[in-house]
Amino acid sequence: MTSRNISRRGLLRGSMAVAALASAPTLVRAAGGQRIWAYVGTNTTPADAGGNGKGIYLFEMNPTTGELTPIELAAEAPNVGWLSFDRSGRFLYAANEVTDQAGKSGAVSTYAVDRKTGKLHLLNMVSSQGAGPAHLSVDASGKYVFVANYAGGTVAVLPIQSTGALGAATYVHQDTGSVGPKVSTSAPPGSFAFSGHDNPHAHMIHADPSNRFVLHTDLGQDRIYVSALDVAAGKLSPVAGSPVSVPPGDGPRHFTFHRNGRWLYLLREEASTVMFFHFDPATGSLSPQQTICTLPHGFKGTNFTAEILLSPDERFLYVSNRLHDTVGIFSLNHDGRLSYVGEASTMGDYPRHIQIAPGGAFLYACNQRSDAITSFHVDRSTGQLRFNGQYTAVGSPMCIIFMSRTRIKQSGPLR
Repeated sequence: MTSRNISRRGLLRGSMAVAALASAPTLVRAAGGQRIWAYVGTNTTPADAGGNGKGIYLFEMNPTTGELTPIELAAEAPNVGWLSFDRSGRFLYAANEVTDQAGKSGAVSTYAVDRKTGKLHLLNMVSSQGAGPAHLSVDASGKYVFVANYAGGTVAVLPIQSTGALGAATYVHQDTGSVGPKVSTSAPPGSFAFSGHDNPHAHMIHADPSNRFVLHTDLGQDRIYVSALDVAAGKLSPVAGSPVSVPPGDGPRHFTFHRNGRWLYLLREEASTVMFFHFDPATGSLSPQQTICTLPHGFKGTNFTAEILLSPDERFLYVSNRLHDTVGIFSLNHDGRLSYVGEASTMGDYPRHIQIAPGGAFLYACNQRSDAITSFHVDRSTGQLRFNGQYTAVGSPMCIIFMSRTRIKQSGPLR
């Protein structure tokens, strides 16, 4: 999330996505006859870099070439900023980043997924218990959806009913306290990066791999909150030492866990850095180990980081850089520390979200301001990315999530 108002380049328009859907070529099956679906959430109102989308778009991925074939507008919905499947792949949950649902609140929508056709059927829409939800995730038990409301500065726990639909919140927390400065402590020289140090802004929420603890970041407060999860009651309670502070003004955004449950990598939006922590799975405590820049040596000026993810084999870590418009590539050492490998241009403007498709051969970048998704071949021995020449037109893409009938690939760092 950023309030910085920088003009779009306008390379592609949302209307191109509609035209592409009308002329969709013959569908391609994955190996063994299994289809791989891609769902793309889009921004629909002219805020935070364009509103050229109409909701959730459905594509089919060619597992050999990486091409995305447009199928249909699967769901017309406002400002779909984040998507996540449940563990079974039967239900899709969408964060609607609005402020007018059930009062001054955002919303979370639930869709039933037809695994044969990829079509979506709306089950219900509930209040997210705060304005502008920017992130959501499903806990490992399959009982709850966690949601982080950026504009409202709140997090909530929403119970999943037997039908897959969501019920009223079992827990709501409001972040309170002072906010950080408008100037980042760790930003590159000459940076004017400023996002949300005006109020508390909950940006991401996710459980650790053991599902015992739930972590959420507050960008405005420069904090990471760690809470114990009561699975029976759907409640969260802070652990000793929470919240954990990062350098003032750096803006903690998204994070991802290594599957060992002990290494956590945090992206700081305004600092353009990754912070590596040791996480104690017994107590939920965090201890910082390393900070590394997401940009090449010598960079000066403004950049906003957006997404962070590990490769399927967890040998490499990828970060999207907005304004610099690249994906930063890092390797993991034996002790979890990061080494800078290089970068790849996203061939577009403002890469908000990146994702690796099932199989690990292709990485996709949602270029929000140039209305296109670009795809890259992943060299799994070096981690390097090579643009495969494919642009997929879609208005204001915010996130992309993949599903096959044999495997679910989450849009967040679920392990």
